[in-house]
Amino acid sequence: MGFDEMDVDTIWMDGEFVDWDEAQIHVLTHGLHYGSGIFEGARCYETEEGPAIFRWEEHLERFYQSAKPYEMEIGHTAEELTEATLELLERQDLSSCYIRPIAFYGYDSLGVSPGDCPTRTAIAAWPWGTYLGEDALENGIDVMVSSWRKHSSSQIPTNAKTTGLYVNSMLAGEEARRNGYAEAIVLNKEGHVAEGPGENIFLVRDGEIYTPGLSESILDGITRDTAITLAEDLGYTVHDNVSISRGELNTADELFFTGSAAEVTPIRKVDNVVIADGSRGPVTEEIQSKFFEVVERRTDEYDEWFTYK
Repeated sequence: MGFDEMDVDTIWMDGEFVDWDEAQIHVLTHGLHYGSGIFEGARCYETEEGPAIFRWEEHLERFYQSAKPYEMEIGHTAEELTEATLELLERQDLSSCYIRPIAFYGYDSLGVSPGDCPTRTAIAAWPWGTYLGEDALENGIDVMVSSWRKHSSSQIPTNAKTTGLYVNSMLAGEEARRNGYAEAIVLNKEGHVAEGPGENIFLVRDGEIYTPGLSESILDGITRDTAITLAEDLGYTVHDNVSISRGELNTADELFFTGSAAEVTPIRKVDNVVIADGSRGPVTEEIQSKFFEVVERRTDEYDEWFTYK
């Protein structure tokens, strides 16, 4: 569904609420030419206690941390961004939605150095359903290992959520879709499993859970951390600092993606190799079920993870 089909009409931009169609920038904006921006993606869930943003504080913390390698000064406090976001949801009458904060170097000069380019900041929110398809959460998705590799943290900071870096994700994802798959898996420069284009990946073997460590050129995903916490609280052993070879994907008992957009999505095939019996595995199902129980506030547990409108 395109934005024109959604009932959204307001964006917060540099301290003001502006009409959706008026939230514009100059064509010579530094961030447009060099990818010099940082962003977040968070979800707000409709609950009996009202709209609740999931792990908003952690998203904002990563937002400010992402700006540091680029010496980008965000001219608004976390409290100001939170207040703006809650008012934005109120103005657009949104209860279940996706939230996109972004900051980027704006218009002034067009050298590679941002120089005196101002830092622009905006927040948008809109309704967004299941990221990888309506039946993906139950039936899983087919993925391929991409020919594109994930860049190393010695080349570009991998733990900063940088706009320009998602060209890598776009290339991998579109390669997969051209070949009939829903999503890609990206290897790092050593040939180990890194992550999906916009997701972290988990492997289940003999009842234990494995996920690539931060040194494997992955983004430290907030839903990744959520899945680890929930799994451990459910009694599972989680190995969260491992290297996973490409071949281990094919022999896994279960595989699943996590992400703010993808939530908890099972993987049923990798490169047309069926994972186990090709259905959502019991460990994935239990973690996924617990995840939705938590985010929909059907339990009082983990209330500290939520910011209420």
